Amino acid sequence: MAELDKKRVFMLAGHAQCGKTSLAEAILYQSGATTRWGKVDEGNTVSDYEKDEIERKSSINASFLNCKYKNYSLQFIDTPGYLDFVGEIIAAARGSDFAVIVVDAASGVEVGTEKAWEIIEKENLPCLFFINKLDKEEADFSQCLKDIKNNLTKKAASLALPLGKGAAFKDVVSIIDSSKRDSLGAEEEKGFEEFYSQIVDIVAESDDALLEKYLDKGSLEPKEVLSALNKAVRQRQLFPVLAGNALSGVGIELLLQVLTEVMPAVSDRLPLKVKDSEGKEILVESKADGPFAAQVIKSIFDPYVGQLSIFRVFSGKISSNGTFYNQSQKTKERFSQIFVLQGKEQQAREVVSCGDIAAVAKLKNAVTSDTLAEESFKVLFERLVFPVPTYSASIKPKTRQDEDKISQALTKLTLEDPTLRVSRDTQTKELIISGTGELHINIIMGRLKERFSAEVTLGRPKVPYKETITKAAKVQGKYKKQTGGHGQYGDVWIEVEPLERGKDFEFVDKIVGGRIPRNFIPSVEKGIRKAMEEGFLAGYPLVDIKVTLFDGSYHPVDSSDMAFQIAGSMAFKKAMEQAGVVMLEPIMNVEITVPEEFMGQITGDINSRRGRVLGMEAKGTKQVVKAQVPLSEMFSYASDLRSVTGGRGSYLMSFSHYEIVPQRITQSIVEAAKKKEA
Repeated sequence: MAELDKKRVFMLAGHAQCGKTSLAEAILYQSGATTRWGKVDEGNTVSDYEKDEIERKSSINASFLNCKYKNYSLQFIDTPGYLDFVGEIIAAARGSDFAVIVVDAASGVEVGTEKAWEIIEKENLPCLFFINKLDKEEADFSQCLKDIKNNLTKKAASLALPLGKGAAFKDVVSIIDSSKRDSLGAEEEKGFEEFYSQIVDIVAESDDALLEKYLDKGSLEPKEVLSALNKAVRQRQLFPVLAGNALSGVGIELLLQVLTEVMPAVSDRLPLKVKDSEGKEILVESKADGPFAAQVIKSIFDPYVGQLSIFRVFSGKISSNGTFYNQSQKTKERFSQIFVLQGKEQQAREVVSCGDIAAVAKLKNAVTSDTLAEESFKVLFERLVFPVPTYSASIKPKTRQDEDKISQALTKLTLEDPTLRVSRDTQTKELIISGTGELHINIIMGRLKERFSAEVTLGRPKVPYKETITKAAKVQGKYKKQTGGHGQYGDVWIEVEPLERGKDFEFVDKIVGGRIPRNFIPSVEKGIRKAMEEGFLAGYPLVDIKVTLFDGSYHPVDSSDMAFQIAGSMAFKKAMEQAGVVMLEPIMNVEITVPEEFMGQITGDINSRRGRVLGMEAKGTKQVVKAQVPLSEMFSYASDLRSVTGGRGSYLMSFSHYEIVPQRITQSIVEAAKKKEA
């Protein structure tokens, strides 16, 4: 346990451009892990090493880092801030014991801050806030602290007093270390006392014995405060707030001090509730000498070693070339060389133990969320839940060579990124790629080109419209062709009727008295089915139709399978001219979650998309709007919703049913189809 007491495993999270990567570089440099202070603007950071990250000056992937500070071991994950890459934050939260949320001192709590907090809350992680960029002219530490308390948690308390504002910002003073207190001015002393009192109030409430002493004496010793502070943070009774400027290094020493002295160690982690092979709940404790148990939190495709599986060890230890059991896939495997990652560098390790985040190459079956353990330790960690993709595009290879590369490339990218989905629409025959937003899909397209030399064209997916009939009709279809030798003859009478929505097709044979030989009746059905696939109005398949074959005639010499197929097809097409064919469109169930102030805009927007609001309900501090909207109106919704709500809205969408398309829209669909055919 002594070893686990000295381990800290955490994540850096927050809104895009708040300075997470700069903070990561400052920690690495200050601790001596690097000799060069990496800068995002110069493209030389340890964390952002992918070409697209360097070009965009912004994190896209979670990056795994480590360092030593004094006699402590720190492993941490730098996560992206854009909501399109929220899957990276979800994976990092599972692998971490606590979080550091970085907040821009000028912007305060933003949508990325809120999303990070939401994920951390779900994983029940302790958290520290670092208010960054205090040298900016518009920086306001007090307002930021208010923002955190009002929008995230009332239990936030500052452990740092910033000295100076804007360009005059020069240092931070630790509230739990009074050694610099004598040098403070009157106004600063007042601020120090206010912050210290808030901390004492919170920590006293988290311990009955301390509370009694505090009420009796009115004060607590600094050592008592520090000990109680650690306990309050572990129990999520208090969320420390620090301050600084990652680019200049101000506040980094205090951050490292709090990370090691206040934030929870691996040994402090509460036992994880997991399921055994029979579905019973059991606890996995953080023990170096316990049975080996780990979970794969991310997969990466390395150009040199292939697939890297990144896993967090929650119990026990494992050696390079050791064996383990994949409890999720029910397969036994062997580890090859184990690595600890430092950005893109792989640092070989002979053994990794409880608390470590490590990587191993070329596991045969392991995918993200899988449980790796000793075969006898029948545990299953809760699988990571990633957001359902909401933005889709069709993709076409630019060349034949690109087509050959795409399938394998997309398979690798979907294994690496669980928020990415690839499917083939069975009706439109299009290859569809789906992700969390337009930026996400654009990044994937760039990686297809950069990593796999495959170029594709993005397009808007086709709507899988269908056609159906609204009334019954009786018609004859007669095919008679005379050529040299045998001719062709088929004659059928059919009745078509509308079927209930979703019933697709029903064929009824009512031929009696041998009017059509039995062996030709399947040919009639085959011809009708083919005509249904070709559509009538705009080339979309016809559905929900009952066809009754009730009469016909044949020729003993000239009738054939093909003749009756053609006769069936002719009869069906003729019937469509009388049966009132209409277009059908897919209607989607949509659940939109937004802050209450956007409700009016959201409901108005749904109406403008030909949608119907079905109901509303409260969900925490937000409102959920339930609606049904045509799929054709939803393709740009992910971007539109983000724009309207400033990124604070989200939605889920699933297929509901098909409905008749309004006449004016049907006309435009038919005209477009005719133009394309021409």
